[in-house]
Amino acid sequence: MASNIQTLRLRPKEDPKPPVTRVARHTGILQDQLRRSARKPWNPNFSTAVRILLLIRVAAAMYSNIQDCDEVFNFWEPLHYIDHGHGFQTWEVTPTYAIRSWAYVLLHLIPARLPSILRLGKRPAFFAVRITIAVLSTLCEAKLCRTVVEKVNERVGRYLFFMLLFSAGMWNAAPAFLPSSFAMYATTLAFAYALEPSSMKNKKKTLFATMLFATGAIVGWPFALALSLPFVFEELFVHSGDQVNSSARTSWMISRWKRFFTAGLASALIFVPVVAIDSTAYGQWSIVPWNIVRYNIFGGSDRGPDLYGTAPWYFYIFNLLLNFNVLVPLAFVSLPCLAVTYRIDRKRLEMSKPRPDQSSPFTLLALRLAPLYVWTAILTAQAHKEERFMFPAYPLICFNAAVTLYLIRGWMEVAYISATNSSYQASRSIIFGAMTCSVVVVAGLISLSRVLALWHYYHAPLSIFNDLEAFELPRLLNVTGLLPPLPPGTDESDAPSIDLTPIREFDLRLCLGKEWYRFPGHYLVPNGVKVGFVKSEFDGLLPAHFKESRAKLGFSGWWDRPGSRITPTGLNDLNKEASEFYVPIESCDYFVDLDFPMQPALSLLEPRYAIDHETWERVSCHPFLDASRSSLLTRTLWLPVSWWQRRNEFGDYCLLKNRDRVYKKEVEVAARVQEERL
Repeated sequence: MASNIQTLRLRPKEDPKPPVTRVARHTGILQDQLRRSARKPWNPNFSTAVRILLLIRVAAAMYSNIQDCDEVFNFWEPLHYIDHGHGFQTWEVTPTYAIRSWAYVLLHLIPARLPSILRLGKRPAFFAVRITIAVLSTLCEAKLCRTVVEKVNERVGRYLFFMLLFSAGMWNAAPAFLPSSFAMYATTLAFAYALEPSSMKNKKKTLFATMLFATGAIVGWPFALALSLPFVFEELFVHSGDQVNSSARTSWMISRWKRFFTAGLASALIFVPVVAIDSTAYGQWSIVPWNIVRYNIFGGSDRGPDLYGTAPWYFYIFNLLLNFNVLVPLAFVSLPCLAVTYRIDRKRLEMSKPRPDQSSPFTLLALRLAPLYVWTAILTAQAHKEERFMFPAYPLICFNAAVTLYLIRGWMEVAYISATNSSYQASRSIIFGAMTCSVVVVAGLISLSRVLALWHYYHAPLSIFNDLEAFELPRLLNVTGLLPPLPPGTDESDAPSIDLTPIREFDLRLCLGKEWYRFPGHYLVPNGVKVGFVKSEFDGLLPAHFKESRAKLGFSGWWDRPGSRITPTGLNDLNKEASEFYVPIESCDYFVDLDFPMQPALSLLEPRYAIDHETWERVSCHPFLDASRSSLLTRTLWLPVSWWQRRNEFGDYCLLKNRDRVYKKEVEVAARVQEERL
């Protein structure tokens, strides 16, 4: 190339960047009328929602109380029996009655076994199970929130997220080891799919929603299937997402029915593994969902759930107010609010009048608000009521409340525009956002106060069993020489976890009297410590012990737990007391009891053991609220102020030690250890 010559090189024209695909907005059932082109309100994406919810749900798994003895004796104890070969057995978990599913219990064996594989002990296994089911709840809740954002409204989805996040009810229900909690997870996920209008073009929605509702009922709790009734009605009779001419209605309905029943038959396959596992465990043909329905509905006049207590019709109203406070009235006025919106703010749900061959969006939203009403009506009609029965509908309470809050915001917008005759001023006003924010914040703060009240007032049973394992049993090993010394130079704070296996040498027995129903389960009692019941004023049926099995559960002859196939003598479904399940108080080395100083003992069967200092020594005591002598408001909520706490009375929840028996065993074991070393 000649010098002093310049050349130009032209680059080929580059392709422009592909346009960014924007997600369409305002496509849900509920339509914003102001600031439609403004930046959308903040909502966490699925990943962010999971991470935020996970913080609260894992905290609940670690710190929430066990609210119901049914959770312990019918689920934690059978799981412990599968895992460790011993535990308590109720009449519900016997082949004679078989109304508790071993298939459901078996689902939790993997997280229960993982800490054992890592040699972390039983207590971490307890929390591993709770964290696992809390994670499952988190995923279902996050899915529901995102679906509400996409299919209903962005603001409704945001309200729902914070209502779920800070709800005291969800704090209790999410980490609970109960079929009703499992039904809640399945229903939440099923409802997320059911939010999309039914259409012949979307067959997956019908299949997924049907299978999830069925899973919650078959694996969890069969009565939860009632929550699917509005979904079933929509699938069979409502146009929903389809446009159907009158001439094609018959063929359309046949296709819809055929599709739904096909999904139902596919969902029925879930019965196969459940029935197979339960039948193997019980040693006989067992269809547990049917057994539950038969006992609770067709049990007869002399048996059934009413034997275990009845409650007035308003029980669930008061209970829900404790767990959801201001959200409860919002949830239960959702359908009336929808009717008001139809009259004064109709554009909120329909941008144009639907054609005769289409379903009104008011009808679709009403069907999505209806499950809570159906569920509450069914449970209220039953005489036997318990808090856990409402668990499957807890997320729906938040959903209905979120919709109501949004509809009320719409009324305020209509009123503001009518008063000012300016939609622009309405779009610039902060009144609407301040109102909705204040409702959500107040509900969250009250729920936080309720959660703190549950911790401060009623957490003592879990704390007592931690003290037994962390302090008292290591002390026994230490004073008798069974506790291995720390390596030289090791600080006590860095000491490895203590192996409590040698505690078997003491042959200890821990007893419970009137506090039997607050027993948190064998997972919080080290192996080698027996647990027994002492006679109290309670005259109903207490659990028996499973037939102990020392075989390690494996895949060869995989069910090596004969106790699941045996009905111990004395267990019955009439709640009749069986005296053979009691142990004499003289045989107890440790005793757990609740002592209220303001309530002197009035019975020989329930003396104040904690003040009998000649026989019993207080190993550890924690405060426990005396609800009968405390103010209604201060016992319901907790505030960190002294004048608030002075309105409450507390008792002592104590771990007691039989002075003579334990001291005698200390001497015997120490002498035996000394002889072996010599």
